[in-house]
Amino acid sequence: MQTLSEILSQWHSYLKNEKQYSEHTLRAYQIDINSFLQFQTSYLGQDITAAILENLALKDFRAWLAHRQRSGKSHKSTARAMSTIRSFYKYLEKQEILQNHAVFNVNSPKIPKSVPKALNSTDAVDASLAIGQISDENWVSKRDIAVLTLIYGCGLRISEALSLNVSELPISDVIKIHGKGNKEREVPVLPIIQERIRDYVDSCPLKLTHALFVGIRGQRLTAEVFRRQLKNLKCLLGLPESATPHAFRHSFATHLLENGVGLREIQELLGHSSISSTQIYTKVDAKNLMDVYEKSHPKG
Repeated sequence: MQTLSEILSQWHSYLKNEKQYSEHTLRAYQIDINSFLQFQTSYLGQDITAAILENLALKDFRAWLAHRQRSGKSHKSTARAMSTIRSFYKYLEKQEILQNHAVFNVNSPKIPKSVPKALNSTDAVDASLAIGQISDENWVSKRDIAVLTLIYGCGLRISEALSLNVSELPISDVIKIHGKGNKEREVPVLPIIQERIRDYVDSCPLKLTHALFVGIRGQRLTAEVFRRQLKNLKCLLGLPESATPHAFRHSFATHLLENGVGLREIQELLGHSSISSTQIYTKVDAKNLMDVYEKSHPKG
């Protein structure tokens, strides 16, 4: 049987090359599996091997979950970690390395579905321009405006926006987006979005050879750098802490729903594999209606 180190290395390669997971997702998986293995090493009092993984009992998995709860880990974090461990064991079984069906009988913590926190349309539009005030570099300002306008105007994940290449230029009325799991979808692009991307490209002093959006050293702009820009914007405009890049994607979906666009159409635009992921926006819309009702109704 292979060593555990070899198995983990092959699994990481599988997630990166075959599943094409992002660096962010790969890091999350690595943290989860390391946490699990470290706990089991301490809990069982011995180094973990593939043979031990094969023989872990239901109580061993539950002990890990209980440990996470005592450590103050959120239900959402623990559910994600449990999903990682199940994914790992599915890989082991698929590769005919080992089998352990006990892991699939472990109940994950229940996670209440939270309503996405969308910005109102005025704040979203204002923010997409105001972010240009954060940098002293003109081309960086235009870059940030283009990125945020693209995320809000097309409902993109930040990873989808930043993964665009110059080969996509010129940006036309429709652009192909490669989303999670390398699923492809077509998204309409408004003229204002095209204009702001052109403004950025025309002002950029760096030679754009591969990545469309780049940092000051010419490398592909990272999500971490853009989130810092957005954090400064929140301070500038007094936006809530919930105004993350993903909140602008939520805002895109919510504002479409408020204006009569159907759930199926929104599902296609967002690239959701399941309609249930999109249905949460009906709760957002209902909440907005209740807010209006309570403020305006004579008996509110």
